[in-house]
Amino acid sequence: MLSKPTFFAFIIVAFEALFILQQWRHPIFHFLLLSYFFFAIKTYFLKSKQPRPVYLVDFSCYKPPSKCKVPFSSFIHHASMIEAFDTESVEFMAKTLASSGLSQETYLPPALHCIPPKTHHRESINEAQMVLFPVMDELLSKTKLSPHDIDILIVNCSGFCPSPSLSSIIINKYSMKSDIKSYNLSGMGCSAGTIGVDLAQNLLKTHENKTAIVLSTEILSTGWYSGHEKPKLILNCVFRMGGAGILLSNKKQAENTSKYKLIHSLRTQRAYNDTAYYAVYREEDSRGILGVTFNKDLLQAVSETLRSHITLLGSQILPFTEQFFHVISILRKKLNDKSAEIYNPSFKTVVQHFCLPSSGKPLIREVAKGLNLNGRNIEPALMTLHRFGNQSSSSWWYELGYMEGKWRVKKGDKIWVLGLGTGIKCCSLVLECLRPIVEDDKKSPWSCCIQQYPIQV
Repeated sequence: MLSKPTFFAFIIVAFEALFILQQWRHPIFHFLLLSYFFFAIKTYFLKSKQPRPVYLVDFSCYKPPSKCKVPFSSFIHHASMIEAFDTESVEFMAKTLASSGLSQETYLPPALHCIPPKTHHRESINEAQMVLFPVMDELLSKTKLSPHDIDILIVNCSGFCPSPSLSSIIINKYSMKSDIKSYNLSGMGCSAGTIGVDLAQNLLKTHENKTAIVLSTEILSTGWYSGHEKPKLILNCVFRMGGAGILLSNKKQAENTSKYKLIHSLRTQRAYNDTAYYAVYREEDSRGILGVTFNKDLLQAVSETLRSHITLLGSQILPFTEQFFHVISILRKKLNDKSAEIYNPSFKTVVQHFCLPSSGKPLIREVAKGLNLNGRNIEPALMTLHRFGNQSSSSWWYELGYMEGKWRVKKGDKIWVLGLGTGIKCCSLVLECLRPIVEDDKKSPWSCCIQQYPIQV
């Protein structure tokens, strides 16, 4: 088979021969022919230099064992037996749980079921292995790959950063190849899951014919707070066990087997702003006990961060009409009618499904308000929060699993995955579904309860 440059040259020779036979000797014919030739060659080489598309082949989510379930009554009973908590602290956690939007069937790791909770390094290692190994096993099984087929490994966990790293633990467990490119992300907050995918995408753009795995989790035994400061007690109440694995590839054959194609990504942050930087902050309390503080300015900082992020994303993916109406409404308000409302462009014109931060009901509803989303749009986030709690960087994949379990994702649909984490930082991924998602995944954490949802929360 001829290569494209050779084919173009063959066409040129054929047309030159035709011109000679037809006695078309005017220079314009030869000029046009050579112009076409150079244009075709330039187009070919420009196209050949473009990186191959990045595909999200499949993903897996961890479902903890039933023994790890923590009903509210058990949580409060255990908390009241822990000497580090006074009566006021226990009452505060009970009120927080009651209004959290969590169900009675969320999960905590075995170490936090002990009295007092075990927060030693060894317990955190055990928790990491308990979550990450099954996720990795399921993902390899789903995609029919072996550990030696993986070229890039990214593991993210915000609060636990052992040495050797979590990525090294995975490589050691699965005897992965010596030239694998491995990365360990820590301290990135809940947005680390989407940031890990963004990093994998950038690596796949510069390394051809490769496969990458991103593993996302949060180790709760490290983040447990045994003190009295209320802003730090929130983490104990809403964060729960979870983990996800995402397999991405830029191989040509992946187009036929993948669920999604990654068509856009965007990262922004406001760590330069003190209000955003200190909105969620890990620090010691007055007694020297380490914990994560959720400050009262959190929702304001989130709102400002989202506003700038969404404006930039909208300029890149929204249709011209939506952007035009938005700009006109701003000009009208500034130049003519100060009381006029600014038109809020609708992302639903380009996106059919939304995976939102499931950090809590107030945050989900705040994001929904800013994007003009309805109840069905935020349903996956609210139901994920209810069934599994705030799973930090892995929550979005449970939301996508919910939508798949409901058979809502159709071929050609776009999914917006919006990551939001400490800093505050934002990372958006826009996925396009490549095939109907109708298979019944028996290993999905939603498989045994999807028919019970949605419920009123």
